Amino acid sequence: MNENFNYKMELTEEQAAILHGSKGETMAKVMKTLVLYGDAFGAPKMVPVTSKMGHLVTSFGLGVMKPVYELMDTLIDGGAISGQKFSVDPKPLDKNVPSDFLKNFVFNKFMYSVQDEYDAQLKKLGLVDSKAYTCTCYMDEVGNKPNKGDVLSWAESSAVVYANSVLGAKCNRNSGIIELFGSIVGFVPYFGLLTEEGRKATWIVEVKTTKKPEAQILGSAIGMKVMEDVPFVKGLDKWIGTELDGDTCAYLKDFGAATASNGAVGLYHIENLTPEAVEQGESIIADGAKTYVIDDAELERVYKNYPVMWADKNATPKLCFVGCPHLSLAQLKEWTDNVANGLKKNGLSKVSIPTVFTAAPGVIEQFNKTPYAAKLKATGVVLSYICPLMYMNNPLAKKMPVITNSNKLRTYTTSRYYKSEEILAIITKGVK
Repeated sequence: MNENFNYKMELTEEQAAILHGSKGETMAKVMKTLVLYGDAFGAPKMVPVTSKMGHLVTSFGLGVMKPVYELMDTLIDGGAISGQKFSVDPKPLDKNVPSDFLKNFVFNKFMYSVQDEYDAQLKKLGLVDSKAYTCTCYMDEVGNKPNKGDVLSWAESSAVVYANSVLGAKCNRNSGIIELFGSIVGFVPYFGLLTEEGRKATWIVEVKTTKKPEAQILGSAIGMKVMEDVPFVKGLDKWIGTELDGDTCAYLKDFGAATASNGAVGLYHIENLTPEAVEQGESIIADGAKTYVIDDAELERVYKNYPVMWADKNATPKLCFVGCPHLSLAQLKEWTDNVANGLKKNGLSKVSIPTVFTAAPGVIEQFNKTPYAAKLKATGVVLSYICPLMYMNNPLAKKMPVITNSNKLRTYTTSRYYKSEEILAIITKGVK
C-alpha cells in the first residue's frame, strides 16, 4: 500500500484511509496519483467532486494505446469503478462519413483497431450509454450539464472552458486519465481554477469592432494572446447580448473552444453576461491586469496569419467539416436553412464538395424528428456523430485539402480555416 508515501497536502481521514488501502490496492494507487498531481501544483488539500456526472476525453481505440487498455482492465479488476457515470468524447469512426477503401483500411485495421474492445471497457467503468459520445456533453440533449459551483473532474478543453465560464462550474484543465481518476475516487486536488484567486482575470480584453466578431477568430486572437491566463472581455455583450440564451451559448461554445485550443484558456469572463462577471463585476479582475484591444484590423490580422498546411495551397477542397465542437440543435437548423437557401440561390441541388456536419448523438436524434432532417439530407450534407479531429489524424486524411470553420480543428490538423460565410459560399457555389 502507501504507508511510507510522503505527501505535502493535508488529507481528511477518509482520503488518507483510501490512500492507505481502505478501499483496496487499486483505489489506493488512484488516490496516490491524484495526490502526486496535486502536490506538483501546490494544492493544499483535496476537495469532493460534486457534479452528477464525469466526462472522459479518451474515446478513441487506437491500437498503440496498449498501456491505457491495460490500465482500464486493472481498474475494472480492482473494483476501481467510477463513482459517477460519465460521458465521453466523440467516436472516431462512422461508415457514413465520406471515405474510401484505403482510408477505411487504415482506420479499422491499423489506427482504431480496438475500438469495440475499448467501448466495452468504458461501459464497465461507468459510461452512461451509447449516446453519450460527444465533446458537448453539457447540451440538454446529452444530459451532462453541471450546476453553478459544481466541482468537476474533466479534461476535454472545450467542455472545461464552457463549464467554467458559461455555467459557473469549477474544473481545472486536467489531462486524460487524471479526469477519470477524479471521478473514480470522488476527489480532486484544490488548486488553479478551483480557487477564488485562480478564477480572477489577469487580462482585460476590449472588443472594439464595428460588427459582430466571428466567434472562432475572436477566441483564437484572445487565446494566442493570454495563453493559459483568465481574460475579462469587455464590449462583446454589445454584439451577443446579456442573456445566456441558445444563440449566445452556441457562440460562446465556439468562442471558448478557440481560446482553449489556440491558447490554453480554461476560464473567461464576459462583462454583463457570464455568471461570475455579472455577480462580481470588475472586482473579479486582478490587480495589475494587462490590456488587449481587439478591433476589426486585429481580427483580420489574426485571420490572415493562419498557416495553410496543404501541399498545394491552391488545391480544390475535397472535404468540409462543420461542427468542432459539435453543433447545437439550433446551429444544425440554421446551417440547414443556410445551405438549402444558398443552393437554391445558385441553382444547385447538392453541395459542391463532400460536407459533414457533426453533432452529439442525442442532438442528432432530436434533429431527425424535425422536418430539417429531410431538408439537410436533400442537400447532400452528411450528418455524423464523429470527432473530425480524430478523422483527420489518419495520415491519408492529413494529405487531403480539407476545409473547416473550426479553429480547434485548424489548430490540431492540416485543415484550412475559413469563416462560416466563406464555408457556406464554397459548399453552395464551389468558389475558391
